[in-house]
Amino acid sequence: MIETLEPFRIELTGYCYRMLGSGFEAEDAVQETLVRAWKAFDSFDSSRASLRTWLYRIATNICIDMQRSAQRRALAIDLGPAGGDIGAPLHERVFVQPVPDHKVLPEDQAIRKETIRLAFVAALQHLPPKQRVVLILRDVLAWKADEVASLLDISVASANSALQRARATLQTVDPGEPLNASDPKQKALLSRYCEAFERHDVRTLVALLHEDATMSMPPFSWWLRGRGPISVALSDPNASCKGAWLVPVRANASPAFWQMRPGMDQPFGLVFLDVRGGLVTGNTTFLNVPELLPLFGSPMSSGESPRMTVDD
Repeated sequence: MIETLEPFRIELTGYCYRMLGSGFEAEDAVQETLVRAWKAFDSFDSSRASLRTWLYRIATNICIDMQRSAQRRALAIDLGPAGGDIGAPLHERVFVQPVPDHKVLPEDQAIRKETIRLAFVAALQHLPPKQRVVLILRDVLAWKADEVASLLDISVASANSALQRARATLQTVDPGEPLNASDPKQKALLSRYCEAFERHDVRTLVALLHEDATMSMPPFSWWLRGRGPISVALSDPNASCKGAWLVPVRANASPAFWQMRPGMDQPFGLVFLDVRGGLVTGNTTFLNVPELLPLFGSPMSSGESPRMTVDD
């Protein structure tokens, strides 16, 4: 029984992550899905639906139930105006949380990797749950309209209408474009940025930013926009990254790095860079490292800065 259900775990986790915006909640939802499926397996009728469709129906109902009493997860830039006091940290439940690629991207399926970007997952949270289901199944997982309609027990016309509304909303709230890892210019940009970070070369770092670039540090709602304010923050001696280095990590199909600091036995933060038009448009550093390490695992580090490379 377990052998029959287990191969679906990664793709279901990716689906639930897009629905819920949290790797931890996605893993919980999938575990509950597999437990329910195991208990009800004798009642599964393969003449009415495939095992995959049946599992997605269970996972969908679990995700929708989990969202009934929960607030929408967001990015820091969605929570208030830029600048101001950094304030107190908020609960992790407020923010869209990162996830390791290997938890959500099946190797044997052609799934659009950019659909686990933080900005895309945050944009999905703007959709009502059923619209979110329809868009993920149709545009990410390439289900047919009649398959989605059957899963949700609605008409094909209703499923198509929900998809059009979801697409229209997404166009207004997802501003980014994914990194093209095969583009040598973008790879060179990331290498220059990482090298400048390790040298604590603030002037070069700022020069590589888009004029409207953002910087944020969940679990704080504080964030900045623009080269000027970000330059001031990077130059602040009380928040200096001098001596720190970056260790690549595969997360959210995005340029992501553990920020390591001398004398610390765990990373300082998990850094995500957004890239567009040959410049860095966003820097998001998750500081809730103790909560993230069980999901990601601790990065290997000798305590010294390794040579920085950018993976394909």
